[in-house]
Amino acid sequence: MSTVPQEDSDFEKKDTESSPSMGEPDSGTATPPRPTFPEGGLSAWSTAFGAFLIQFCAFGYTTSFGVYQDYYVRVHLTNESASAISWIGSVNGFLVVGASLLAGRIHDRGYFYRLLWGGSFLTSFSLFMLSLTKPNHYYQVLLSQGFGAGIGMGMLYVPSMAVLSHYFQRRRSVVMMLVTSGASLGAVVHPLMLNNTLEKIGFPNATRANAGLITGFLLTSCLVMRTRLPPPTTTLDLKKALVKFSKDKAYICCGFGLLFFLAGVYFPIFYLQLDSIKHGLNPNFAFYSLVILNGSSLFGRLASGFLAAIFEIGNLVIIATASCGILIFSMISLSSVVSVVLIAIFYGFFSGIFVALMGPMVANLADDVSEIGLRMGVGFTLAGLGGLIGTPIGGALLTTQYHWWRAAVFSGVMALAGCGMYTAMAIFLRQKRRSKERASTL
Repeated sequence: MSTVPQEDSDFEKKDTESSPSMGEPDSGTATPPRPTFPEGGLSAWSTAFGAFLIQFCAFGYTTSFGVYQDYYVRVHLTNESASAISWIGSVNGFLVVGASLLAGRIHDRGYFYRLLWGGSFLTSFSLFMLSLTKPNHYYQVLLSQGFGAGIGMGMLYVPSMAVLSHYFQRRRSVVMMLVTSGASLGAVVHPLMLNNTLEKIGFPNATRANAGLITGFLLTSCLVMRTRLPPPTTTLDLKKALVKFSKDKAYICCGFGLLFFLAGVYFPIFYLQLDSIKHGLNPNFAFYSLVILNGSSLFGRLASGFLAAIFEIGNLVIIATASCGILIFSMISLSSVVSVVLIAIFYGFFSGIFVALMGPMVANLADDVSEIGLRMGVGFTLAGLGGLIGTPIGGALLTTQYHWWRAAVFSGVMALAGCGMYTAMAIFLRQKRRSKERASTL
């Protein structure tokens, strides 16, 4: 995938046509030389491998919450509604990406290792505490899995992506896509592990086994990941940066696209397994519906690099989000094994493409490498807000009577609204590119 011709993309031109960052000294002082990027090497690829493992443990775990949603509704938290239970996964998902604004700022100030070790410890501790929660003690599960694990994973998510920019520029988008495939692999392994252990050895032991796996992988990441570039001598002024971002039409559309799309995208991920069981499908098959979805997501993420070379990142995001919106609407007619398999395969594939492109899409809107952490932090915070409110609203529309069409319509509309914002983003980028080309010819 390293041979993808990225230079033809509107997004990738941002790397080579960058303007001075707001933290640079003025023209009256000597400007430090722009950094060079090795585009490979042992440290670069070991850091990418560590980031892959973090994606496995963080976003891969979050997108496996459908297993917990089903188990909590039927066994562990039977006194709570589906909407209330979905808040656990939504809070976790929000904090994983919503903590990005703060984590990105801390990373940009040179505290990568403190975030790495601190986030790993908090994640591991919280998941082992989850194994000690008692049945129908909702607040215990919310505090450990929702808040504790969410904050810990949020400390890891953006820094693990942003540090890749220390090593890669030309290959950055491709490497980010490969790294995010770790989330899809995790979203296959976690459901397989949990569905095959929750009933056999019980919730406490199954949760401890899963926490042990995550702890081992996070420890490996801590040992192999390395920063390369020193922190900037001057940091971005947050107020000035936000003012600048607010004037970037393409970035504004991207942010609202993340907000709207993430409000809808989690519905199949959280509810497909429960939906299958409630429609009378064999529970043994329903347990594997998430595995099929997330396995297909892995192929989508891996294929995204090749497809981006054909369609360009902006166009591919539009295709993926439009397809996801249509597939969410199709869940209204879910009634058989064939329909579940088809939805899981296609939805997993297109949602995997989108998730793989989230990091490169936002990072490549930055004018300078010093902006990447903050740009990703702001964008992913908006994404987190969408995920925070989306599934609880879907659960409330679902009700205890399980009116699946209501939740599907809401989630589908949100996904297509996100697609509309990405379409506007692509239009503004093309206009900006044409303006630069005209200015260069004058």
